[in-house]
Parts: sequence; C-alpha cells; structure tokens
Amino acid sequence: MHFELAQPPLLSRATFNRADEIRDDAARMAAGWPQAKVLLIDPAGRYPVEESGALHWVDATTVAPEPPADAVILGFDGVDLWTRRVDHIDGPTDDARRGATRLSADEGGILATALGILNWHETARHSPVDGSLTTPARGGWVRRSVDSGRDEFPRTDPAIITVVHDGADRILLGRQAVWPDGWYSTLAGFVEPGESLEQCVLREVHEEVGIVVREPRYLGSQPWPFPRSLMLGFAAIGDPADELAFLDGEIGDAQWFHRDEVREALSRGDGWTRADTPGEPDAPRLRLPGSISIARSMIESWAAASPTVN
Repeated sequence: MHFELAQPPLLSRATFNRADEIRDDAARMAAGWPQAKVLLIDPAGRYPVEESGALHWVDATTVAPEPPADAVILGFDGVDLWTRRVDHIDGPTDDARRGATRLSADEGGILATALGILNWHETARHSPVDGSLTTPARGGWVRRSVDSGRDEFPRTDPAIITVVHDGADRILLGRQAVWPDGWYSTLAGFVEPGESLEQCVLREVHEEVGIVVREPRYLGSQPWPFPRSLMLGFAAIGDPADELAFLDGEIGDAQWFHRDEVREALSRGDGWTRADTPGEPDAPRLRLPGSISIARSMIESWAAASPTVN
C-alpha cells in the first residue's frame, strides 16, 4: 500500500518572500529599517504573541536606530521583516512546539526560519576551519571570519523520519524510554556522512527496532528548528512477524497498532501538549504527536488511506 501526504506539514506551507536579493545590499536594508518590523526571540525560543496567538511584531526603530549587527532579515511583506535574539520579552509569549498551531502558514514558516537561523548563530561564533572569531554579514545569512574573511553559511542537519507499516492495516510506532506511557511516534534519526536518505531509513529503523524494512518512499519534508534540522519524511514496509529488538537503546518500546486504533487516537484531536497526565487510569493507550510535527501529518495520511495489499 502506497500513500501520499494529504497536505504539507504545518511548518512547510509558507510562501512568503524571503528577499534573498537584498541581503547583499546594506544600503537597501538600512533604507528599509525605519518602516521594518522585528520578531523578537528569547534564549528559550519563545516569541511575543497577539491575543489571537499570531506573531507580535515590534517597530524596528524601537529596537535600534539602524539594523543591528546581530539582527537577521527574514523577508519582505510590504515592509522588511527582521528577527533578533533578546534576553527578555515583555508581554505574552508562546513556544513554537505548542503555539505554532495558531499561526498562519506564512507566520509558521517565518517563525521556523527565525528560530533556525538564530540557533545557528549561537553555535557559529568561531570558524570551524581555524577557530577565528566570526561576525554576521549579508543581513545575518553569513558569518564571516574576522581574520581570513572566509564566509560560513547556515547549517541545517538532515534527519529522516519514517512511517513503518505492513502494507495493509498495521503501523509500527515507537517511544523513547523517557517518554510518559502511551506516547508513541514514528521512527527518526540523523543522516550520517556518506549515506543516502534511503540508506538512512534502512539503518535507523534497524538500529532502533531491529527489523529490516523495504521500499523506502519519500513523502515530504519539514523544517524543524529545534535547533536547526530538516525532517525528511519516508514510508517503508516492514513485517509484523519479525521480532523487535531495541539495538541502540534509544527506543524503550515499540508496538504494531491497527489502523482503527490509530484513527481513534487521531479522532480525539489531542497531542502530547494536552494537560492530562499520561499514565493515569483513564489515560488512552495510544497518544500521538501534536499537529506541529511532520510525524502527525504522516500518521494521519497513512490512517486515511485505503489499504491494499501488494
């Protein structure tokens, strides 16, 4: 049984103008600063929100009289849009893992971009080549070595995330040992050097649950700015008769669930951010990731498909 994503994942739907063409034009960015808006992000990744949960932008001139060296231009939407890390944010704030569901498609993409690029800046203050100090350039999209002038570009860590199913009505979901009882998700892991995405799917699934899967098929992708990853979604077919073995120690439990049980869990509309405590007597046996994650999109798409055995 093959299926496609019913719709792009939550953080992959943006179409905003990223304004790459003005990042090299310092005069243009300075000229746009008086009308620009800035999204502030604190060290914990929290951001200011309106009462509706939408992003709260501040006037650029209240931040600084001109673009600060540590600000990053995000794009253009009638005015220039920037982001900046600050120590503290006054007023209501939210966290992307919970609050992104209240954002529009473009706001979700803008937030993911802001978090990812600022997280990269935090870890790129010195050149990986010679250890020299680096400073921001090109509107925050480059860090330049003070000594050599060498440019370092933002790094994104690729990771695969996989729906393992039996080609019919069962799906394999796992949980880390530290997760509360009842929390299950798809299997995931980072791509290693010299490895294709498909090879990574086969290796990660085997390392995590001990089975050999086949027919890895790409479904879609999603930025995951925690801290700066790109999740590449796949489906693969496994055999429920194969014995599970948690070889790398990351997975504490994995189970095959029937499509009906998955659909029932999805119908509750809850996710891991619900206030109830997993493990209580009335807690459901299966709880799935919240809608911000591509894992949710893949599970929903598999559950909605009509099974046919190949």
